[in-house]
Amino acid sequence: MARLPRLIIPFQPHYVIQRGSNGQVIFHDAADYSAFLGWLRSAAKTFKVALHAYVLMPDRWHLLASPSDESGLGKMMQWIGRYYVPYFNQKYQRSGTLWQGRYKTSIIDAEQFFLMCSRYLEFCPVQDGLAVSPGDYPWSSYAHHAGYRPDPIVTDHPLYWALGNTPFEREAAYIKLTEQGLTAAERARVDAAVLKGWALGSDKFKGALERTLKRQVLPAKRGRPKKPAAASGAAISSQPPGGGAQSEG
Repeated sequence: MARLPRLIIPFQPHYVIQRGSNGQVIFHDAADYSAFLGWLRSAAKTFKVALHAYVLMPDRWHLLASPSDESGLGKMMQWIGRYYVPYFNQKYQRSGTLWQGRYKTSIIDAEQFFLMCSRYLEFCPVQDGLAVSPGDYPWSSYAHHAGYRPDPIVTDHPLYWALGNTPFEREAAYIKLTEQGLTAAERARVDAAVLKGWALGSDKFKGALERTLKRQVLPAKRGRPKKPAAASGAAISSQPPGGGAQSEG
């Protein structure tokens, strides 16, 4: 089945993951991380994408971002590749692609999942054994959210601002949320949505998206549709049963 086009909605947060090809390392040293962040900041500004949270891992990077139009996110990702990949290939005397196929993205039901996703990605270095706590890892937005240092790349989401009336209150509330951690089920839910490209939200949120966009945003149910029960003694209609999700080519 042909894959569906990306689901991008302006001013809605999207979780984005891009991995190195075959799990290879894409950041070797501090210069690599710094160079990438510089291009990321420029690309986000150029294509009007608000970056709310990020983490750069040795073999992948995660973003939580809200584009201002339907094309900005894709253009930003392409622009970063046009600058960072040649830089990396020249520095490490290699050629060819650096990324593992297309980047993965999932539109987020902000009210329910924005803060969860922000904490999820900033906790990745701890999850992978690269840091004892999120604050120990230098290549993420956690230091900004926790008030350790401002990060010019980050555009604070309204839900972050809603954590408190002052910077101190917001930072303290965010640290407390992060310390609570995420359950294995919560992490698995984020993983499944992003890696498969499905919306991350309640069934009500997903249903509203389908009605508004008139396209599939939920996984199709497996198996054949159930046949309608025939009435006793009645002839069976020759018409095929209606309904069922249709895939887009």
